[in-house]
Amino acid sequence: MGNIFSIVTIFPDMVNSYLGCSILRKAIEKGAIDVTVHDLRAYSSDRHKSVDDYPYGGGPGMVMKPEPFFDLIEHNWPDRKERKVIMLSPQGRVFDQGLARELAAERKNLTFLCGRYEAIDERVRDNFTDLEISIGDYVLTGGELPALVIIDAVSRLLPGVLGDMQSAEDESFSRGLLDFPHYTRPEVYRGLEVPKVLLSGNHAAIRRWRLKESLKRTMKNRPDLFDKYSLNEEELKLMDEIKEDEA
Repeated sequence: MGNIFSIVTIFPDMVNSYLGCSILRKAIEKGAIDVTVHDLRAYSSDRHKSVDDYPYGGGPGMVMKPEPFFDLIEHNWPDRKERKVIMLSPQGRVFDQGLARELAAERKNLTFLCGRYEAIDERVRDNFTDLEISIGDYVLTGGELPALVIIDAVSRLLPGVLGDMQSAEDESFSRGLLDFPHYTRPEVYRGLEVPKVLLSGNHAAIRRWRLKESLKRTMKNRPDLFDKYSLNEEELKLMDEIKEDEA
């Protein structure tokens, strides 16, 4: 069995729908990853299966109750030594490729608590949460999409998930830069041609072209990435060429 993920949510059908498609579905089927979805409402004690209530102190919105979380976690995982519990929260560490690599190397089960409404009762965070993660500085209606984003990004770094691990290594952010342009057949479409270098069979020239295009795209679209990326001698020369080309 591969890396194990658990998702706690009040919308299991939403989560299962995504997990049943494409690369993640194939990874689950062949045992490269295991994902278990837990319905939080199954641990609600009232007949309406409610999981939220009004906030103490007043204010708009509802807060997710502590009891279902406590009951679910204590029932399923009384010993959490082999488990890292992650709360999806705008207050958390911002998710990026570096954190994806850290989680991919994690040997513990990654358990995601998906909130809804205004927040989850603070006592859940205080008693169970090992890590909080945000996928960006904006507001979503729940933690399900962030959990799926993280599982998708982490899974791509695990053995047996992608057919070719080189694909994961070459993608945007994997090397700290944006990806280079990609082309496929036909060679000419509506007068638009594939760059000649890609048809040359000269692998050294192709590698150099791709690196230069990657640098050019990063400089244009995400110059902030250079703050964390150390250019080597070849890349510095290519950057000079790019500036000369633009001049």
